[in-house]
Amino acid sequence: MRTAPTILHLDMDAFYASVEQASKPSLRGKAVVVGGLGPRGVVATASYEARVFGVHSAMPMGQARRLAPHAAYLVPRFDFYRSISERVMELLRALSPLVEPLSLDEAFVDLEAGGVAWDERSARLAGVKLRADIRAVTGLTGSVGLAASKMLAKIASEEAKPDGLVVIEPGTERAMLGPMSVRTLPGVGPATGDHLRRAGITTVEEIVEAGEDELVRLLGKAHGHGLYAMALARDDRPVVAEREAKSVSVEDTYDVDIHDRTRVGLEVQRLAERCVRRLRGAGLSGRTIVLKVRRYDFSTLTRSETLRGPTDDPAVIREAAARLLDSVDTTGGVRLLGVGVSGLADYTQEDLFAQAAGERAVAEGPVEEHAPAPVEKQPAPAERRWPAGRDVRHAEFGHGWVQGSGLGRVTVRFETPSSEPGRVRTFRIDDPQLEAADPLPLVLSGPDGGGEVPGARSQAVSSVPASLPKSWSGSGGGAATSRP
Repeated sequence: MRTAPTILHLDMDAFYASVEQASKPSLRGKAVVVGGLGPRGVVATASYEARVFGVHSAMPMGQARRLAPHAAYLVPRFDFYRSISERVMELLRALSPLVEPLSLDEAFVDLEAGGVAWDERSARLAGVKLRADIRAVTGLTGSVGLAASKMLAKIASEEAKPDGLVVIEPGTERAMLGPMSVRTLPGVGPATGDHLRRAGITTVEEIVEAGEDELVRLLGKAHGHGLYAMALARDDRPVVAEREAKSVSVEDTYDVDIHDRTRVGLEVQRLAERCVRRLRGAGLSGRTIVLKVRRYDFSTLTRSETLRGPTDDPAVIREAAARLLDSVDTTGGVRLLGVGVSGLADYTQEDLFAQAAGERAVAEGPVEEHAPAPVEKQPAPAERRWPAGRDVRHAEFGHGWVQGSGLGRVTVRFETPSSEPGRVRTFRIDDPQLEAADPLPLVLSGPDGGGEVPGARSQAVSSVPASLPKSWSGSGGGAATSRP
């Protein structure tokens, strides 16, 4: 087990919401909530200003609106978030070949494997430089934890939030972990936490005092042994550079249950097409087609079909998904549909079945063209055409973003990442001068040019709370201050 704090954990601060604030000057310093805006939507990310009101991720959007009625509620722009995440991951891979992404905004890095850190001082310098580089490239802030293990590095980055750096020095781990809640340890969720609480165990130190045998009796052999080791600050898990994808899938949750069987079929075909685009974008193919259906009563059904060989043929995947749907009763309504492909490979195996399916698709034409037309074509709701937060461009007023829409009108605020807060104007939803646009870069230029960060302002660097052991140390671009 290593002793130097050379495992780094990066966690971008309120990532989605911070991207939106950086994109939209009028939202900086204000409560922003990103997520699904429909009746069944959930919060993906809330800015720190919104968290003051109790809003947090995975909360139903309706509850968030009651807690913070004056916040800005925006739909996610995942493609934009993904592009920014790629820039951050490039910076991490410049530090080490061992980078383990956990999500778009979070990753572990083995600094020792990259030769950039071998002791506490060099690790701290690498962390400080990384935070500065992220700010220069993206205009955003990230919190960094440094420790001798993955578990401790993640705990350190959580303590560093927001916009800080915390180092856990060797020899201080037990003293640091002792008073913390058992929920701090990986694998201790609400259910396990309640089970331990009923046994009189609420802190990490109380886990150690209970002993390994008692943990095994309470939680079972595997979980008990693992949890006791973590309470003693033992974690030998290595940083894994690449996690092999096990499946590629897409799914949609619908604001209103779908009852019409034809509409359900069309949605499955559309999801199959999206899944194929994602599959091909990753340069993969797969053998097993999976259909997921969540019905009106929240019961979830999964059906799968394994082909003779891996494919990325849209006709084959569409037909397999349709066959799977035939075996599912959708009476009563459907609230969620998903299509996925597993058994992945980086090649495609052509066979007679796939070729025949392709020939049938060519002969019959696209599925959508032969679907029964609805009796009456309904215009798309304004909220779907102009979702709140999306980028637009007006021929006269330039770039802006949608603040809201309804009753045949769309309200747009015209501003850019590098401008002052802009003016608001309202248009008809069918205004020919208004069109969807791509997001603008958050910074004016790259790090090679010493790019200026729009809206940048100096911030206090987060450090270790005064209540924690002094061996925990915070650092940043300026003088360290106590974290509130």
